[in-house]
Formats: sequence, C-alpha cells, structure tokens
Amino acid sequence: MPNPGTTTLTLHPDFRRGALDRRLFGSFVEHLGRAVYTGVYEPGHATSDEHGFRGDVVDLTRELGATIVRYPGGNFVSNYRWEDGVGPREQRTPFLDLAWRTVEPNDVGTDEFLQYCERTGIEPMMAVNLGTRGVEAAAALVEYCNGEAGTRWADLRIANGRTEPYGVRLWCLGNEMDGPWQIGHKDADAYGRLAAEAGKAMRLVDPTIELVACGSSSMQMDTFGEWERVVLGHTFDVVDHISMHAYYEETDGDRASFLASGTAMDRFVERVVATADAVSAQRRSDKRFTISFDEWNVWYLQSRFVGEKNLPIQRDAPRIIEDVYSALDAVVVGDLLVTLLNHADRIGVACLAQLVNVIAPIITEPGGPAWKQPTFHPFARTAATARGEVLDLRVDTATTTTAAHGDVPLVTAAATIDPATGHLALFVTNRSPEPQTLVLRTPGARLTLVDALEVTADDVPAVAGPEHAASVAEKHVRTFELGGDDGVDGGEGVGGEPAATRTVTLAPESWTAFTGTLARA
Repeated sequence: MPNPGTTTLTLHPDFRRGALDRRLFGSFVEHLGRAVYTGVYEPGHATSDEHGFRGDVVDLTRELGATIVRYPGGNFVSNYRWEDGVGPREQRTPFLDLAWRTVEPNDVGTDEFLQYCERTGIEPMMAVNLGTRGVEAAAALVEYCNGEAGTRWADLRIANGRTEPYGVRLWCLGNEMDGPWQIGHKDADAYGRLAAEAGKAMRLVDPTIELVACGSSSMQMDTFGEWERVVLGHTFDVVDHISMHAYYEETDGDRASFLASGTAMDRFVERVVATADAVSAQRRSDKRFTISFDEWNVWYLQSRFVGEKNLPIQRDAPRIIEDVYSALDAVVVGDLLVTLLNHADRIGVACLAQLVNVIAPIITEPGGPAWKQPTFHPFARTAATARGEVLDLRVDTATTTTAAHGDVPLVTAAATIDPATGHLALFVTNRSPEPQTLVLRTPGARLTLVDALEVTADDVPAVAGPEHAASVAEKHVRTFELGGDDGVDGGEGVGGEPAATRTVTLAPESWTAFTGTLARA
C-alpha cells in the first residue's frame, strides 16, 4: 500500500507510449457570444491589423501555443449557410443563428478565417453543416476551400479574391449530432448514413483530407457507446477520427471530485477506444481510429449558464458564457492535459474550447485590453515544453475516494521526451489537500531537472477583470529553478545498474510542469 504522503514515479527514455501530435494543442473559435466579434475580430481596435483582427489577441494566441483552431462551430454550424459568409461584405445578409439566438452579421466567414489562420501560422479545422444541410453543401465547401480553378466553387473563391487553394486538411462531419439541443438532431443510424455519404463526396473532391465523425457529446448521454458503434459502422471506410466532447465543473462544493476530473476524462477515452476497436475487430480489420477531442475545458454549465432556450434574441456580439476562472480551475485544466498526453497514442487532435471570451483562456474588452485567465498558464506551458514522444510512466501513489468518480489516484503524471536532444517535460498533478513527496526513479538513466512552473489552487471566488487575473497569477503561479546533481543511488535498476532518484515536494492541490533532460546512464 503506497504511503499517502509519498508518490514514486518511475520513468525511462526508452519506455514510450507514442509520438505526440502537435494538434493536441488546438483551440476553437465559434460564432458564439464574443468569440469572433470583439474577440479575434474588432476593426478599429488600436491593435487591429488592416483586416480587422486584433493584434493583442494574436500575440496571446501565439503565447498560448495553439496549433489548430476549429471553426465555425460548435452548435452554430448546424444552421449555417457558408455561402452567406463569402464575397463582398456589403452583399452579405445577416441571419438569425438558432443555436445561440443571436443575429449573425456575416462580417467574418470562411475566407476571413482561413486567411487569419495563414497569417498567424495556425492550422484550420473546418466543420460542415450536417444539421440543416448535407452532402452537396459539404462537398461544395471543400471545393471552395481546396479546389483548383475551373470548377464552380473554386472559381467563386477566385472571384472573391483568393487564387490559390487553402488546402484545409481537417474536417468535422457536423457537430454533436447526438444532442437533442442540436439543430437537425439525428439518431445514430440517420447521422451515420449521412456522414458516410457526405464524407464520401468530400473525399471525391479532395482525397487528401482527414475526416472526423461526431461521437458522443458526453459520457453521460443515454446513447453513449451505442452511438459510437453505429456511427463508426456506417463511416468505417470514410473517417479517420471519432470526436469526443467533455466539460467539467465543481458542483455542490465537491472539490475532491472536481480535482479528479482527469480520471473521468481518462475513463471516457478508454471506453471510446474500446468501442472503436471493437468495431474494427468485428470487421477483422487492423484499422485504429484515433480521437479528435475537439471540445474540452472547465465550463460551469450547470451553475452559471441559463441554457440556450432561455437566451433572448440578441445582436452585436452579446456576452454569453464568459466564465471567469480561478487558480483551482487552472489546476484542473493542467490535470486534463495530463490525461490527454497519456492517451497520445490514440488522441490525434484536441481543442480547448474556446479561444477568446467564451469559456476561454483569453479575455478581451471591446476597445480595451486583452488578458490571460488563470487557465492560460498550464496550457501555454504544456504546449511550449511538450515535444517528441510521450513516455510510459509508472506512478505508485495512494488513492482517495470521491463522490463522483469513486477511487482516484492522488497524483497523476505525464511526460514527453525529445529523442534527438533528451529534452524532458514532466507534468504532475497533486490532487491531495496535503503536500506530496514525489520520488522520481530513473533506473538505468540519468535525470536532470532544470526548472519548473507551479500552479496552486485557490479557494476564493473568481472575479472578472484583468486585475484579478493578474493577482491570481502573482499569488498562485510561480516559476523556479532546480539545480544540483540529480543522479543519486536509489537501488538496483535495469540490468543491475543503479536507479537514480530525485525527490521533490508537490504543493497541495497543485499542477507542476518540470523541464530538464533524461538520457540513458
């Protein structure tokens, strides 16, 4: 039985789970609230470029490390006509978005978004409308984005001022089609057949694209599991990825369960993988579907959001779902990143939802500043330091019992190594309200830790505004250097070689990102 106050973590550079896909550090911009208007886009802002996109948000997005951005939704996409958002702005017609009950001006559309991605070095992830539309519109959008001159939709793109194809590779076949809240909601059989036909047509336009089928909107859906089985059965030969969406929040003051949200995410991933592999096994196929976890975050959905049906019809980018985050939320976000990394062999894409203003790490004020929420810090540090391959760690830790998830480990960890340089990035969460002694064992290898970033949870309500966010960062986010000889005799390791050890103390309810090197002894 592990000591409740001590965790032993064993790692070696040769024990690996798989390569880290940089698309794991994606984000999401939906036409929802102020994500687009006064978020990424605000003509006339002091920092905006000639295209109307805010430069301060671009700078923070680069610092965040976002590699891909999913667009234009989300629930928004399921009643969106993409054709209405291209061409001269003065000819575009506003429409009522039924998902968020907001009048969409169509000032930003496909061309504006894709050119914004090009300027900022971000890969776009496009979604097609399989709610109110279908095969023809989906294939036409691929042709508009990726087609060569000489066809109807490619020539329309050229007429709109873009000669070269955009070359969009990653495409979502709709959004949350299992959800009764979705415009055009379908059962698994109807959606699976439509997704298969839409995907087939889209691939006929461009065979190089990757396709994502809609998985369950959460593990709590009544159709979970059976939905994945039926949808993948229809789309087996067409799609590359199955999507997952999950949001977590503290409910009824159950702090321990909230801190253990990463365990719930872990179980969700394992169950989706098991279902996908069963579909392949039934066909005697070696195909391994990967997961596009294209919506994940902390979202106070139950306690702060009034619900889509209760929103009044609004104009001019209303403030919707602008959750303000605490340092506790940041620790949970860090722990969710640990889970994503530990499934890097099966998760090819992941998107923190969303990028700006809407449950986001970045907040803006119209005509004013942009600033970092506490959740910005663990994401940015992980995106900046994780690279190469994900290590297969052994974590010997005590467990605690939670109301929502049962028994969960007190400490979780993930690590990556760059095989070319030996660069190590190690991410550790202490879910316990007490400090933990972390013993790092590296049998047959030498570990050197250089520095660390630590995020510690708080217990005060979060307050909107840049001053509070800066205060949280000052009090609960710190960097520190680690020095000294880390190679200490710790008993017998691989092949009789000494097992080097290093001991560090983890603060209560904390997430810590270490960097250093790890190489064979």
